[in-house]
Amino acid sequence: MKLILIDTVAELGKKGDVVEVSEGYARNFLLPRHKAIKASEGAMAKAEALRAARLETERKAREAANRVASQLIGTRVVLAAQAGDEGKLYGSIGSADIVEGIRKFTGVELDRKFLDIRKPIKAIGLHEVWVKLHPEVEFPVTLDVIPA
Repeated sequence: MKLILIDTVAELGKKGDVVEVSEGYARNFLLPRHKAIKASEGAMAKAEALRAARLETERKAREAANRVASQLIGTRVVLAAQAGDEGKLYGSIGSADIVEGIRKFTGVELDRKFLDIRKPIKAIGLHEVWVKLHPEVEFPVTLDVIPA
């Protein structure tokens, strides 16, 4: 059965895509949940409009992510934290602390869901945190953790 997706469906396609699925999948899942409509002449025009709008939205999101990335790439953010004599922190540096540090040093507002802290930051020194603003825009930011 040929359908037009009106919502993104994992493992199947994105909004506006024309897909071929089994009748049972269409009848029991996609159509009742309003994730797709049957493909017809008029619906194909609607699908093209949905696809064009999706591509434009994705392009704008990628451009915005590239603008933010150009401001942050190569930036070293200094964070002060309380630490013991051996350089171990009392606690750890979390994503909220990193977002606040980036805001103070660069003026760029980030959401903490964009951060990828690959290992916990529990010591003084240089640490690398990855920022993923868009599926195609990912870059590291260097953190310099100093004793407070």
